[in-house]
Amino acid sequence: MSPCDRQEQFTHLMWLSWDLRALGVTTSVVTPATGPPVLEIMSAAGVRLRIRVVHRAWGWVFIWRPWWSVPWRRGERVWAEADNVADMIVAAMAR
Repeated sequence: MSPCDRQEQFTHLMWLSWDLRALGVTTSVVTPATGPPVLEIMSAAGVRLRIRVVHRAWGWVFIWRPWWSVPWRRGERVWAEADNVADMIVAAMAR
C-alpha cells in the first residue's frame, strides 16, 4: 500500500468521524504502525464496530465486517461519496 493510499484512507475516515460525532456517536481513529487506519465506533449497546475504507474500481468504500466477508452485501458497506454515509452507518449499527 502506498503512502498516498494510506493518507487517502485516513482522510476519508476523519471526515466520517466528524460526521458520526455530529450524530452523537463516539469515534476513535486508530493509525497502526503497519496496516491501514481504522475508525472505531461504539454502538448504543456497547458493541465496538471497526470501519475500514478500501478503494475499488468505482471509488472508495467503507466496510465494517471482518476482512473475509463480502464487502458488497447489503448493510455491510457504504460508498464514501454517498450523501448520508454517517446516517447509513448509524442505521446499520442499530441492527
